Amino acid sequence: MNVLITGGAGFIGSHTADALLACGHRVRILDLLDPQIHGHSAKFPSYLDPRIECIHGDVRSIKDVGRALEDMDAVCHFASLTGVGQSMYDVRNYVDTNCNGTAVLIETIVKTHKNIKRLVLSSSRAVYGEGTHYCSEHGLQHPQPRTREKMEAGIFSVLCPHCEQPMLSRPTAEARPLYPMTVYAETKKHQEDYCRFAAKTFGLPVTILRYFNVYGQRQSLTNPYTGVVSIFFSRFAAGQPVVLYEKGRSEGDFVHVSDVAQANVLALETDTKPGSCFNIGFGKPCAIRDVAEALASACGGKAILEDRGEFRVGDIRSCFADISMASSVLGYEPQIDLAHGMKQFANWARGESSSDLYQKTIDELSRYGLFGKAKAA
Repeated sequence: MNVLITGGAGFIGSHTADALLACGHRVRILDLLDPQIHGHSAKFPSYLDPRIECIHGDVRSIKDVGRALEDMDAVCHFASLTGVGQSMYDVRNYVDTNCNGTAVLIETIVKTHKNIKRLVLSSSRAVYGEGTHYCSEHGLQHPQPRTREKMEAGIFSVLCPHCEQPMLSRPTAEARPLYPMTVYAETKKHQEDYCRFAAKTFGLPVTILRYFNVYGQRQSLTNPYTGVVSIFFSRFAAGQPVVLYEKGRSEGDFVHVSDVAQANVLALETDTKPGSCFNIGFGKPCAIRDVAEALASACGGKAILEDRGEFRVGDIRSCFADISMASSVLGYEPQIDLAHGMKQFANWARGESSSDLYQKTIDELSRYGLFGKAKAA
């Protein structure tokens, strides 16, 4: 197939391009080359395969999108702003890029490119809010966000809404209710809504993938909003301690970018019902403290960790993926565990420039009242 990847010069997009080329597909990318991600050179990164056709353009531009779609059979829509904390105070940009960009893409396909065989949307586990939890007395729960008051009191656990006892995290399945907790999460839900509308109304063959915590090579080491793995590495490289929010016990589902690229190719090549949605993760919970220690070990050192009782408004306590649907329908099976993935990441990151901008993000979050500290700490 001829495949267009919006945001294809970035982290996930470029790995997906490599995987598609390896399968014999032709790849074109449309990318704005956002300076926060790619620097101010306005040049496509050197890691892109020379066989890729690169178009410098904006997914919010009907003209650019129309040009990029010419002769394409399928689309991977990855163009998106991704910083969860930043989205809370940079609302206009996130809504404009994520929601308007998706609307422009769908409108252009519907009006002029009805022969598209598959549109794959990169969504996020952020649409769930807190993951699915279990109370021994009241069973499975889909909890609402934790309150700032509880966290300031040092209560970070997810409590049962009926008896207020701490609950245990359970795999989160696609069919459960969605409770977006940040502007970023809301925009990802809106992207899904637009795609489902197009699938239902026009039969657009859309597949929605909800990525969990993606990490790996080519993750920006100069963008402080790109994810905890790159932030931790930048702190290690600068000789600074890693500050653990919520005592380092919050959990994510960390999935290597090569496994995500595998899922993207499978989603393009599998004939699923329009509007189908799949979780893409490793399928196991991992505490943030363990992530920091695994990265430090991969870097050949010992992590210097600090617990100051701090937290960020909008963060979740625990969410990990039920990947059974992706496995049974798409044939998705993640291959790279955390230890192996961290070694690959560390080996790559040592040869790259990194910037420790951690304090910058804290200052910005604090300015807008999105950073807190437990009074008991």
